[in-house]
Amino acid sequence: MYDIRSMERSEIAELMAKLGEPKFRAEQVWRWTAAAVGGFDEMTNLPKNLREKLAECCELHRPEMLAEQKSSDGTIKYLWGLSDGSAVESVVMQYHHGNTVCISTQVGCRMGCAFCASTRGGKLRDLTPGEMLDEVQWSSKASGLDISNIVLMGIGEPLDNFDNVMKFLRMVGAPEGAGIGMRHISLSTCGPEGGIERLAEEDLQLTLSVSLHAPDDETRSRLMPINRASGGVKRLIERCNAYRKATGRRVSYEYLLASGITDTDEKAELLAKLLSGSDGHVNLIPLNHVDGSPLEPSDPERVRRFKEILESRGVNVTVRRRMGADIDAACGQLRSKRQNG
Repeated sequence: MYDIRSMERSEIAELMAKLGEPKFRAEQVWRWTAAAVGGFDEMTNLPKNLREKLAECCELHRPEMLAEQKSSDGTIKYLWGLSDGSAVESVVMQYHHGNTVCISTQVGCRMGCAFCASTRGGKLRDLTPGEMLDEVQWSSKASGLDISNIVLMGIGEPLDNFDNVMKFLRMVGAPEGAGIGMRHISLSTCGPEGGIERLAEEDLQLTLSVSLHAPDDETRSRLMPINRASGGVKRLIERCNAYRKATGRRVSYEYLLASGITDTDEKAELLAKLLSGSDGHVNLIPLNHVDGSPLEPSDPERVRRFKEILESRGVNVTVRRRMGADIDAACGQLRSKRQNG
């Protein structure tokens, strides 16, 4: 069976040729699949016999909304049920410059970060390009909001699902579908070995956001086991600098503020030294509390002090606005609640 939702225009053209259909049918089918149609019967400009052929040889699944949570700040979180019974999350966030959807790239995650609910239970499987497209377009349909920006920062590690993510990125810009260009897309990664280098070779004009979260190997390895496997903090920054040189795109560093662990004055000084000579941007993220985690959020005064130290050392820094604080907005929380009954 063909996963028609994950097929690019050229692949659909090949399928139409195999089915003995005229070339113009490929464009018609592509437009339907790019627009997140829910079933073959909805492809109303196709003859009945072609719709029957497609139903026999292709899969086309509509995600099921298992849960919806709405925050007082306008943030909406969805839990989507997939065709195999698994579930992933997406979050729609409203900003003055447009609406952003944060999507998942895997069912579960194998990175093992201590602060993230997504990694509990490990990785079950990769999401297909079509399933990622569904998150974007069905989130838009469910919310009634036009999506102008995409963040790959939900459940999973995007560069651990490299080929499917690259195909999704090629498809999501199609004007028949989401029509979202690379400069409106951010990809967040913890930096698995070889991933940033492969991404640099693609030379995409997206924003690379690197989950740094600690300026030294001891702390980062405790929070993020991937640090040991990928050569440590200094090696990560070297790879990011090489990415900057190869693509011309400035790297953004995500830094989680956890009380007494990553938010001390010493850590701020170490972070400033680590990024010395880099034009990278630091995005400070006050921790979202996750049930069962020993990590606690930094208080507002500590966040302010940490930011001041970085600014005094010439680091470009902002504090991420907390959104969805009154719902299960942290990555993996809603899915985890469903799994635990």
